[in-house]
Amino acid sequence: MKKVKRIACLALISAALILAGCGKSASRQTKTNSNSGAEDAMQFPVATSFAHTKAGGMIHVALETDTPFTGIFSEELADSNTDANLAQFGSESLFDTDNSYNITNSGAATFSLDRSAKTITITVKKGVKWSDGVQVTAKDVEYAYEIIANKKSDSSHYTSSLQNIVGLKEYHDGKSATISGIEMPNGPSGRKVVIHFKEMHPGMLKSGNGYFWESAAPYHYLKGVPFDRLVTCAQIRKKPLYFGPYQVEDISAGQSVTWVRNEYYWRGKPQLKKIIISIISPKSVATAIKRGTYDLIEVVNSQWKQVRNTKKYNFVANIPLEYNYLGFKLGKWDPKTSSVKMNKNSKMANKYLRRAIGYAMNVNQIQRKYTSGLTFRIKTLIPEQFGDYYDSTIKGYYYDQKKANQLLDKAGYKWKKGETYRRDPQGKKFVIHLAAMSGDSSREKIIANYIKKWKQVGLHVKLTSGRLLEFNSFYNMIFDDDPQVDMFIAGWTLNDEPSQNGLYGAGTQYNFERFETAENTKLLQQMDSQAAFNLTYRIKIFKKWQKYMNEQAFVIPLTSSYQIMAVNKRLVNFSTEPAQRNNNHPLWYQVGFKKQN
Repeated sequence: MKKVKRIACLALISAALILAGCGKSASRQTKTNSNSGAEDAMQFPVATSFAHTKAGGMIHVALETDTPFTGIFSEELADSNTDANLAQFGSESLFDTDNSYNITNSGAATFSLDRSAKTITITVKKGVKWSDGVQVTAKDVEYAYEIIANKKSDSSHYTSSLQNIVGLKEYHDGKSATISGIEMPNGPSGRKVVIHFKEMHPGMLKSGNGYFWESAAPYHYLKGVPFDRLVTCAQIRKKPLYFGPYQVEDISAGQSVTWVRNEYYWRGKPQLKKIIISIISPKSVATAIKRGTYDLIEVVNSQWKQVRNTKKYNFVANIPLEYNYLGFKLGKWDPKTSSVKMNKNSKMANKYLRRAIGYAMNVNQIQRKYTSGLTFRIKTLIPEQFGDYYDSTIKGYYYDQKKANQLLDKAGYKWKKGETYRRDPQGKKFVIHLAAMSGDSSREKIIANYIKKWKQVGLHVKLTSGRLLEFNSFYNMIFDDDPQVDMFIAGWTLNDEPSQNGLYGAGTQYNFERFETAENTKLLQQMDSQAAFNLTYRIKIFKKWQKYMNEQAFVIPLTSSYQIMAVNKRLVNFSTEPAQRNNNHPLWYQVGFKKQN
């Protein structure tokens, strides 16, 4: 899965983590995006025009959030999609991909996999340099794993998937001073790294598979900082190094970041001279677009009708690998064992209660009202863009109050005469606390609508803390398993390989629901097993897992959306196609102002 600790999708992760298409339907994008499940058939170009650019120029980019950003400029430690978006101009993955998210050798490093030897070999290209002019080395690749796996750094990117690397768990547990399975044949200052695995997995040829890290960290720059101080040190918070096209010039804490060219960038001189990215409240986006305040700004879907005729911009869009969901707290994270501990007696433990909550939500109707169908209901946790992995036979949780009432009756949640709300099976008054994030002006209305619909089937749902929560507070509560949260609405930005282990496995902190069963573990293991190198078998397991997910309802899939970018008409070479992106962001070195004839 892709990166994201606090990278959830209502504000965004973007999570941190995750999937890729394959099979007959692997190709996800054409010159326009078709509706792909949206209520209204929309079509948008997926890119601006590609043309020669003139050197120089400055652009202003909007970052939509209703809270100051944390500013953690480290792939290994950053938690939020907000920080990922801030860093996109300098942060670059080691690998490029094709349009099916297969790793290619056109990026900063080459890649080869040896299934019989259970290894991958990564070779950083000569001339790939940090923004201080130092060559990226094998040690920089290896050091990223040290940051993630060292307990003192407290990185949420340490998962059971990464523990498949030989020696990583021993390093994490303090039993070894080094990671035995990461070999540097030409020494730390060389450019080659060989990573040894306990088992090979079918998704390893695709980006975002979760079994190895795809970034590097500047060891020469950070080595003097103790692991427990990395996340707050000036080298990461104020003066970070990247090997991408731009470098940080100035940071206005919590508000804006100014980027200038990285003069050592390995692909050549970036087109733009300066980029300023600054935060804007989602509530102010429509006004900013109509005024032309920014050169690049994401449209808030509920504001689309207000801005669609604005003349200054081209509107470029895709349906990204993101979804929103309703999750139920079913246990806690145990830091001692780095695993989920499910509580079968938790308030939300009854699956019929969870299913009833899903059927009581009028997702399609309310999203159509506020977004013209640009945000639309989804049916499973495997997006339709994943082609053959997606199970089209599953209906998901559509609006059906009659079914919700029947399920609640079956589960023993009964109305007492004269009361508005049902009581629990023990006859006690029953209140469910919902955590949800603040956002644009429609967010509060949508959440209020869901609470009203739950009330109609006799469920007393109240907002945690009595209000919608700002981004950082929300994710602190979710990560910490705050007892004030019984269920929560959040989301994920997914990686390009469809393994679910990094989000819903027992050994990942991103399993926010703390859901753990023998069947879930078995299915997750099977979808990444040796047998799953057979595509037919893997597809079968994915569909079996989706049916199991739908029946257990530990997560209720809610919505996916068009992501519409308003791009200054003078800007060219901006694309949403996978082969024209790196780290889920545009190839910024090629974006610039069109050269006039």
